[in-house]
Amino acid sequence: MKRAFLSPAKVNLFLRVLGKRPDGFHEILSLMQPVSLFDEVAISLSDGDGVEVTTDSPDAPGGSDNLAHRAAILFSRATGYRFQADIAIRKVIPVGAGLGGGSSNAATVLMALNELTGIGLPDGALIELAARLGSDVPFFILKGAALASGRGEKLQRARLPELHYVLINPGIHVSTAWAYSSLDLTKAGENNNLLYSYEVPASQDAVLAALSNDLEPVTLARHPEISGYKEMLMGSGSRGALMSGSGSTVFGVFYSSAEAEKAFEALEPEIRGEARIFLAKGL
Repeated sequence: MKRAFLSPAKVNLFLRVLGKRPDGFHEILSLMQPVSLFDEVAISLSDGDGVEVTTDSPDAPGGSDNLAHRAAILFSRATGYRFQADIAIRKVIPVGAGLGGGSSNAATVLMALNELTGIGLPDGALIELAARLGSDVPFFILKGAALASGRGEKLQRARLPELHYVLINPGIHVSTAWAYSSLDLTKAGENNNLLYSYEVPASQDAVLAALSNDLEPVTLARHPEISGYKEMLMGSGSRGALMSGSGSTVFGVFYSSAEAEKAFEALEPEIRGEARIFLAKGL
């Protein structure tokens, strides 16, 4: 039995770091949306007892170092279902880029094995398993936008307006752990207890007003060249621009596919060879 599954990237439209928790993680509040930039996760399931993971990217580890491997092992142990899973990941989402590619791959493996084995765990059970793998993994189980709190595992579905994106990745690998550890949590900021619900922000303009990332100043201080790509996005007609997660990817927000395509066509020749650029839609 072999199937291929799409594994989407995500953007953080809003990311506030509220403080450090006793368990070493950080308390966050983030509005995240999956976007139509996909890795492909092909899974071949057969009788046996083992997991093999390969990738086509030198930046993404294969074998037991890949989070997708851990996801398959966890699913087998949690359900008691034995299988031989051969997982081949075709990487399109840049690695270490703030787009959640590794977390998405792991979540995709959990959902794929749940389907292929016929076990049929509910989303709540899959989210509990995903939380044991990493802070962003539970989000991808929802297959839609969500407000994430806690260390990222507490999720509230969000209904967002139509949004389109141009994403630029300069190829700088940013460690999420480094970004969080470098954040000065003693600085007084605006009230972090924002009144979002699953209905808010309900308009495109409200999304723009919400754009904020506490990790952006940390990453830009070390890699100031990333600021130039934000400026390019704004100069191309983006309604707003922000770094996603801990970076280094920045994205521009557009209200229509025509706006986004126009910006992409203008920027792609300009940055070809120095950065990767993607056109995507919010899912």
